Amino acid sequence: MIDLYTWSTPNGRKVSIMLEECGLDYTVYPVDIRNREQHRPAFVQISPNSKIPAIIDREAGVSLMESGAILLYLAEKTGKLLPPSGPARLRVIEWLMWQMGGLGPMLGQAHHFLHFNPGRAAYAEERYHGEAARLYRVLDGQLRDHEFVAGEYSIADVSIWPWISRFEWQRIDLADFPNVRRWYETLAARPAVQKGYDVPEKTNPVPMPGDRPGLSLVAEPESGPEIGAE
Repeated sequence: MIDLYTWSTPNGRKVSIMLEECGLDYTVYPVDIRNREQHRPAFVQISPNSKIPAIIDREAGVSLMESGAILLYLAEKTGKLLPPSGPARLRVIEWLMWQMGGLGPMLGQAHHFLHFNPGRAAYAEERYHGEAARLYRVLDGQLRDHEFVAGEYSIADVSIWPWISRFEWQRIDLADFPNVRRWYETLAARPAVQKGYDVPEKTNPVPMPGDRPGLSLVAEPESGPEIGAE
């Protein structure tokens, strides 16, 4: 049994989606970052950086923070969504690192300035919207000749998709990125993605292109204006 400490954020949803894809049993422990529960001493013992998600695999005696590390661990534990060796494995890890080092941090800044604090910093809004659009172009180019990001469906897709599900917060129109849109809709139809999206609690439907802007996102218990609240 795996204990999952999480909240309804892109990084949190990566791990709940992966657990569903792997068919692993897990218990959810919500960490309400709106109320700064990630700073409670009991959680800091599990995640010294005071960020969600984190897991404890009690059977294996493993405790992990950082979503990318958790995805790698679960893939290796189950033999799923990560090739065992060779160039295919490296390609998956390459795109996982792209998400962890670029896509997530930059889109997180876009959320802060464009969604939570609009109108307060024009330069920052322009900067991070532009970087979001650039990253979408990179992803769209990669998906031009690939059904999934690194060839076969993998933890690379699982890591990226939850961030793309915030396209409205980033002021991105998926119609401008047809390959991303096709990929996004393909993953959104997966049962494990749908179930994992609703962890730790069901909020609103998975945002889909063509929905009225903001309709499915307004009430979600996200991180609020705090930078890096995850």
